[in-house]
Amino acid sequence: MREERRSSTHPNEDECLRILQEAGCPDRVIIHCCTVRTLAVRMADLCGADRGLVSSGAMLHDLGRCRDMGMRHAVIGAEMAAELGLPDDLVEVIRRHIGAGIDEEEAKEMGLPPGDYFPRTLEQKVVAHADNLTSDDRLVPCRVTVDKLISRSRYRGAERIEMLHLELSEVCGQDLDVLVASLGSNPDLEGPCEALKR
Repeated sequence: MREERRSSTHPNEDECLRILQEAGCPDRVIIHCCTVRTLAVRMADLCGADRGLVSSGAMLHDLGRCRDMGMRHAVIGAEMAAELGLPDDLVEVIRRHIGAGIDEEEAKEMGLPPGDYFPRTLEQKVVAHADNLTSDDRLVPCRVTVDKLISRSRYRGAERIEMLHLELSEVCGQDLDVLVASLGSNPDLEGPCEALKR
């Protein structure tokens, strides 16, 4: 196993949970974030990503859903995180977590401000893809997410998710669908998240 890199500058799970609750995020959004975190930290452990950043990024990736349930939630969440004084690398994980990135044309179609919405760092990619493999509070294989996008005629997004899945599977040393299967569709949550799912 690779040595785990840790960061003490990122909020821990208890602090992230408090941030989500104080912002007014619905319980189902918080449970989704906890589920994404469960998968994301396992991925981080496999690929040597910064576990602290991945954990807090996964917990806070949908912070903006307390104000907007549409695609703008990533931008809103990043703004909220910046206002809270959270580290820039965490703010960027939140801003870049949608799918496997959004190009300029898609951003315009979705009413997002012009900008770069592609996950660039390993940590950004891990959080984005853990979110791709989570539907509400359930883990799903990559094909489920890809097929959902194809059914909505979002072919570029589907192709990018497939490519990100291959890239991260290679970096992690195993097909991430195997990791999803090992955790189960309804994974056990840990720490303060555990009580929420009951």
